[in-house]
This record gives sequence, structure tokens and C-alpha cells, in this order.
Amino acid sequence: MSPELEQYVLSHIDPEGDYLYRLYRATNLHTLHGRMASGHLQGRLLKMLVRMARPRNILEVGTFSGYSAICMAEGLDEGGKVYTFEINDEQEDFTRPWIEGSPVADKIVFTIGDAITEAPRLGIVFDMAFIDGDKRTYIQAYEMALTVVRQGGFILADNTLWDGHVVDHAYDRDRQTHGIEQFNDLVARDPRVERVILPMRDGLTIIRKL
Repeated sequence: MSPELEQYVLSHIDPEGDYLYRLYRATNLHTLHGRMASGHLQGRLLKMLVRMARPRNILEVGTFSGYSAICMAEGLDEGGKVYTFEINDEQEDFTRPWIEGSPVADKIVFTIGDAITEAPRLGIVFDMAFIDGDKRTYIQAYEMALTVVRQGGFILADNTLWDGHVVDHAYDRDRQTHGIEQFNDLVARDPRVERVILPMRDGLTIIRKL
């Protein structure tokens, strides 16, 4: 999408709001990989998907700066929770204050730890999961999510087009790209789910557990 068309889209959807704008700016200023944050368009899509599916419990694999967790929490009904896990403990000093200072802090449970092992121990049945962690472990995160998400629930997976690297042979030896490719191939033939890839931003796969 050209910058002009992207700006047109952003000017014709719900605004991200001042808090998220400041968080996105701070993420880009103070973290090494600021573009990993969901951003305005994807953030509004996540909120809308939550509004549509009306989950009570959401699992997030990969908190990063907290932007996507806040967006999903904005869409929750009263009593809903986002349980978000970040495996990189060096991210906590940046992320925790932004989550705890957000207007939806009471709807977010932020944990430093590996969601693949820790989330099942919560004993919670989730209605939705958002996978946005280490691309090398997407399959493990997906298989875990299938065990904790209810029948008919949704799994969202981010970055599934990976800047187009999934069709670029120059990245055949890249482990992150290989992880995404293996994940995409598995989901495409998995009889346990139905799926669609949205070619927006960096690719978002929406999966429904049958």
C-alpha cells in the first residue's frame, strides 16, 4: 500500500486515541524493533474482531510493548480479560507501566514468561488467542493454543506473510522465515480448523477451531 493510500485508510477509520498514539511513538523511540507493535490499522482491526466475537478470555502470546493487548482489551465486554505473556524479561520495564497506566488496565493480566508452558497452567478456557511471539516457535504456540481455546473459538496469528519473505528464496535459510513458512503450511492443511489470511500490513491469519 502506498503511503498516500495508507494515510487515506487511517483517516477513514476510528482514531487510535492519544494514549495508543503516545505508546506507539514511545515504542519506536525506545525499543529496537518498534515496528513490531500492531499500530493504528491493525489495532483497530483487533478491537473490531473482539467486538464481533465477544470473547470473555483472550490469550496473547507475545506482549512486546502492550499495544495489541490494550487494543483487544478495549473491545472486551465488562468482565473480560486479556492474559498476555512476554518471554523477554528485558521488555518488562518498558511495557508494564504502559499497560498499568492504560484506561483498560483492569482487563489485562501481564505475565513475564513462556506462554507455551505457562498458559495451560492457568486452567482457563479461552475464546480467542493472538499469536505474535517468536516466529521460530509459532507451531508450538499454535498447538498449545488449540488445547486451551474452546471449540468455535478463534486463533489470530500475526506476521504470516513476513514482509513477503515467505515467497522470497533469499530468505530460505532464515530461521524466522522458515518458522512462519512451516506454520502456514501446517495451518493450510489442518483439518481441525478453518482459516483465512488477510494480506494487510504483514499478514494476519484468522483461524477458527472446529
